[in-house]
Amino acid sequence: MALDRRDFIHLTAAGVLARTPLSRIATSAAESARYKGYKAVAFDAFPIFDPRPVAALGESLFPGRGAELSNAWRTRQFEYQWLRALGGQYADFWETTESALVFAAKQLRLVLTSENRAQLMQAYLRLEAWPDVRPALDILRNAGLRLALLSNMTATMLNTGISNAGLEGMFEHALSTDRIRTYKPDPRAYRLGIDAFDLRREEVVFAAFAGWDAAGAKWYGYPTVWINRLDSPAEELGATPDATGRDLTALTGFAIPPR
Repeated sequence: MALDRRDFIHLTAAGVLARTPLSRIATSAAESARYKGYKAVAFDAFPIFDPRPVAALGESLFPGRGAELSNAWRTRQFEYQWLRALGGQYADFWETTESALVFAAKQLRLVLTSENRAQLMQAYLRLEAWPDVRPALDILRNAGLRLALLSNMTATMLNTGISNAGLEGMFEHALSTDRIRTYKPDPRAYRLGIDAFDLRREEVVFAAFAGWDAAGAKWYGYPTVWINRLDSPAEELGATPDATGRDLTALTGFAIPPR
């Protein structure tokens, strides 16, 4: 008896797949993935890499102010990226992130030493994967889906994250928008995915971490799954993702539909 989508995902999460022949599972999943014609998945970095240690380090350096610093830093981080892209004054993710940190600390009247600054920035080079990532990637690959990262982070940050997480060989591409000197949600950024895979946009599922990125991917025309790990409210941007969930089960359930 063939496994349906729900049974397949639940068996994997529970660790029961070891009792089921892998060839049978892979064949069933691959047939299901072809049902809607999906051939690849492009991930933003943060459905894969867990950013919470950066915020935790902020709290340890500035007790009682860490959450405040994290929120101000994240907001300014994206504002600087988008402002620079719009103004034709591009700077990469690393530089804009560091500039945003300095501004956020000044805004909150926090004394950011050069050592603190280096520690917080280096935390971005020590990110590891969320616990559900490896099983989900295995499911997707067994289904015959090609995988890539498509992120505003620099190539160095992406490749370091892949190494830290032990995910070498899992992604066909690690695509940084730095190569075209812009940021998502610029349509040219999303186009990197279809150009790299040499596929049509409707054949590539995009997995977003932020609500604005889910909207951007939908605007571009990707089938989009919002991995809303932080339980954030939906953005009021007139674009609704095709599926939403707190972890990558939402993605595997969408990309590998029932036969």
